[in-house]
Amino acid sequence: MRESIKPAPGAGMGAFFLAKRIAVIGASSDASKIGGRPVHLLRKHGYGGDIYPINPNAVEVQGLRAYPRLADTPQAPDLAIVAVPAAMAVQAVRECADRGVQAVVVLSSGFAEAGPQGAAWQTEMRTLAQRHRMRLLGPNCLGTLGVAERAIGSFSVALEDHFPQPGAIGIVSQSGNIGSYTLQLLVRRGAGISRMITTGNEAEVDLADGIAALARDPATNVILCCMETCRDGDRLRQALAIARDHRTPVIVLKIGATEQGQAAAASHTGALAASDAVIDAVFRRHGALRVRSHEDLVEIGLAVSQLLPGRLPVKPAVTPVAASGGFGIMMADAMSVAGLAMPPLAQATRERIRAALPGAVPNNPVDASAQLSSRPEILFEVLSALQEDPGESTTVLFLSLALYSARLRDIYLEALARLRAAYPQRPLVIISSGPTDAVAQIQALGIPVFSSIDAAARGIDALVRLAGLQDGEGPPAPTDQAETADMAARLPENAFRDEHAAKQVLIAAGFDVPRECRAHDADAAVQAAESIGYPVVLKIVSEDIPHKTEAGGVALNLNDAMAVRAAYARILASVASHSPHARLDGMLVAPMLRGGIELIAGISRDPVFGPVVMVGMGGIYAEVLRDVALQLAPVSEEQAQAMIRSLRLYPLLDGARGQAPADVEAAARTVARLSDFACRHRGQVAEIDLNPILVRPRGQGVAILDALIVPLRPTALPEPETSHAA
Repeated sequence: MRESIKPAPGAGMGAFFLAKRIAVIGASSDASKIGGRPVHLLRKHGYGGDIYPINPNAVEVQGLRAYPRLADTPQAPDLAIVAVPAAMAVQAVRECADRGVQAVVVLSSGFAEAGPQGAAWQTEMRTLAQRHRMRLLGPNCLGTLGVAERAIGSFSVALEDHFPQPGAIGIVSQSGNIGSYTLQLLVRRGAGISRMITTGNEAEVDLADGIAALARDPATNVILCCMETCRDGDRLRQALAIARDHRTPVIVLKIGATEQGQAAAASHTGALAASDAVIDAVFRRHGALRVRSHEDLVEIGLAVSQLLPGRLPVKPAVTPVAASGGFGIMMADAMSVAGLAMPPLAQATRERIRAALPGAVPNNPVDASAQLSSRPEILFEVLSALQEDPGESTTVLFLSLALYSARLRDIYLEALARLRAAYPQRPLVIISSGPTDAVAQIQALGIPVFSSIDAAARGIDALVRLAGLQDGEGPPAPTDQAETADMAARLPENAFRDEHAAKQVLIAAGFDVPRECRAHDADAAVQAAESIGYPVVLKIVSEDIPHKTEAGGVALNLNDAMAVRAAYARILASVASHSPHARLDGMLVAPMLRGGIELIAGISRDPVFGPVVMVGMGGIYAEVLRDVALQLAPVSEEQAQAMIRSLRLYPLLDGARGQAPADVEAAARTVARLSDFACRHRGQVAEIDLNPILVRPRGQGVAILDALIVPLRPTALPEPETSHAA
């Protein structure tokens, strides 16, 4: 027996879509049953390969010869569809393995989603598949579809009346019903489909396999992904990297905000780094576009499929065009809300529009008046002027009722066809709700059509972001060296004890920490303050008090010995009242630094994706403002600078209102160094909190004023909920 090995994402997936021979185990003559529907759909839609119904109690199934066992088929099938009760499915999978089947779809339910016995069956099926290098999809899934090949491994009702036309859009969904519904909406919009795969419980094949397989598929040029959860962060990142390498955009509808592991967060960083934000960071890092609604998934996915390759708008700027001033205002409002600029048109562009349409108002947006559609040559000239405008905005043409008029429809279709031929690389977007056949004709020209003004605004913003993501940050740097270093240079156990111990570790690692002393009585505190120089800060040292301010454990701006003695006594009294059982280990005496902007930087450990680096506006308001940026660790200095610049309050660092610009470069170096440190010690560190980091004026560096390092403790994280086909 071969050893169980988890295959690389996307490996061996071809049989799901390209099978020449398909067996249906549990095949039924009743086309309404799960075992009957795949046979029915394969025959109805003209699958050209061999179909082997497996049923020990039938000689014939739906007009095809039936076989009592899989071993009795004339040849080994490439793909087997299992539609038997859960208790019988393990044996069916075992027979597939013995027969040399390349891929199996288990449609049956009653496995991990149903209880311990079902979970045991699911595990056994996975083990069988991996030992025999056989890909297994499901269980509890809606299966697969290869459109051009008419290879149907599904019982979806979406295939009953409307079989898709071959096209370039691939669908990967953990939920069978969401995937099937996505397919149906795209078909109704006239879209062509390449593949669909729904992963269900993901016993063996998972979402990453689907993404990687479609990324390598020459028939697919955009992947629409419906995601509920991620069970393996490394595999998802590998799959997204494969898609990026193949220049195949991935558009993701991620539903549900998982908060696994956040309840136990000890640091500000842990509280701020919610898992859903980490998912966003993963998508950005690997060039995937996240959308927030099913409608946007369909409309933006359809637009991308029409604009590729190489015609995505790259500037967040638009020129709305309407035959009505009112619609132009509505478009301008929606585009502004979406963050899209409407720059002034060039003088030559305005003159060309006036020459073609003397009554037009050639501002941005363009009020073209009803005369725009009087003749094809006028429409073509106005749109040509906009396509040649040096501002390179995306032209957005609103058609309210024009396509419902036979005469106007012909004018628009003629002008748009000429325009697309003359300017194949310039982005052009239409807003229209129908009729369906006219919209399909426009889409066939390679021009995206959005159903509403708001959808177009969100869509164009998404297309611009996708263009940037495709050429953006790139995957994380390799961490092999860092992980090797972790084995050779482990942190001492006392590194996690308190602030003072954490800072000693950070100093040794090259971080900028001001000189400070620990004192165990008031006299020692005064002596330390006089050595450091007034004014000073006094802070309690305790492994039981991670947030000292909340316990009254900090005193600032102490200018003389009397102030230090009074603060020492005051802190002890406050801490005794707030945390009477806390273990105390003296107080830190540190210089009172002024002149700079406070940031927070830290590391948290996501239960799926590992170390995550965060930077934001710091101090006591970190969790109130929640102005933070997240990235997977490690990050480069350039990526760290981009994180800092993305903060809403970045202008404070950049010299707002005449202030001196802060040393952002030094702050970025600190964030990058922190991310490397976390990767080197990922086996020991759960969280790191540097709050605040004082960012001094440019050229003067940074100072880490407080630090917390939380150890990684073994915890039994709950198993993610299984996906459901229904």
